[in-house]
Amino acid sequence: MEEYEGVGRAFVDHYYHLFDNERPSLITLYHPASLLNFEGQKFQGIEEISSKLNGLPFDQCRHAISTIDSQPSSINGGIVVFVSGSLQLTGEEHQLRFSQMFHLIPTGQGSYAVQNDIFRLNYC
Repeated sequence: MEEYEGVGRAFVDHYYHLFDNERPSLITLYHPASLLNFEGQKFQGIEEISSKLNGLPFDQCRHAISTIDSQPSSINGGIVVFVSGSLQLTGEEHQLRFSQMFHLIPTGQGSYAVQNDIFRLNYC
């Protein structure tokens, strides 16, 4: 496995663990210039992204990841990660399919921050 694939997989595991269990902590993965597109809505910066993610109209959900594809980015050692899977909302009978793309950039402290995040539910 290439190093960028390992980083991508570790990031995905960490991101969805936080989303499902400690959603307010997700904001530590973003920085002031981060961008989020969530179902076509655009958010920029820590405050807007935090407000969107923490203001979602459900308290708990469980993500099941189907695929993780990672590629090195030509921008300063970044990594592009594309995720597909499903999420189960508490009290809902059916799972929802989703796709999400992250562009991770090195922080200089040996970790990565989310520069770009695009999320879409897949209605098929």
